[in-house]
Amino acid sequence: MLLATLKEIRTYQWVKNILIFVPLVLSHAYTNKLLVTDSIIAFIAFSLCASSVYVINDLCDVESDRSHPVKKYRPIAAGLISIFYAKVLALFLFSVSLAIAFTLNQEFLMVFSSYFLLTLVYSFALKAIAIVDVLILGSLYTLRVIAGVVVIKDEISYWLIVFSLFVFFSLALLKRFTELKNLQARNKTSGDGRGYVVGDLNLLLIMGTISSYISVLVVALYIHDPVMIVKYSTPMWLWVVIPAMLYWLSRVWLIANRGELNEDPVLFAVRDKVSYLVMLVCLFSVILAI
Repeated sequence: MLLATLKEIRTYQWVKNILIFVPLVLSHAYTNKLLVTDSIIAFIAFSLCASSVYVINDLCDVESDRSHPVKKYRPIAAGLISIFYAKVLALFLFSVSLAIAFTLNQEFLMVFSSYFLLTLVYSFALKAIAIVDVLILGSLYTLRVIAGVVVIKDEISYWLIVFSLFVFFSLALLKRFTELKNLQARNKTSGDGRGYVVGDLNLLLIMGTISSYISVLVVALYIHDPVMIVKYSTPMWLWVVIPAMLYWLSRVWLIANRGELNEDPVLFAVRDKVSYLVMLVCLFSVILAI
């Protein structure tokens, strides 16, 4: 039961919430122990909240998951966890996450609440609407970044938000693209409960790659902004981020187009050594620039 529960709450997905620490690094506040502690608390709150949403999603999709070649192995669909237990688990996870969120400032609580409500609206109404669904998914990633900003009481950066919207819109499209690729491999034309058909593959590829490259352009414009650049002692190191991002985004879309990417880009990144290397290059470039 314990292993099934851990699998159900998808702890590997918690890696998404590392985005909460991005504003901490970019604002150079990572030496402030209080802000670091608050960011860690925010990370835990978002992680538990996200897990509760995963359980809710699986409860909603249990019938369609049972007919899916991969999702049928999820604990609820496979019968490893009862429906009643899953409901109690979702309620428990959200209650704990909300209690933790209340220990932080009011602005964080508002972002946290917005995130949870948006995920519910997505799960019950919007995930079946083409394009709207990926906009919502991209927004959920961006809300994590905003949560990281408000928890350290920093100003919300226009550059950071614009970058987040474009790069996460691209990754959301990537998820849909790989789902359609897998449908195509099974000689199907559309999936259950989604607003896309296999014929949309080329369009999703174009939109996703363009959006990813625009996000890199936003970073380049940020580095060139004389107002922002004064925050760094050796800003030339930031230019290393550009080719690193171009490489990773191009590579992940190339792999997806070959049909070699798992439906979940996050799971791919967690298991991919090259992704870790690119992340380290970007992290050290920012640290050296500071």
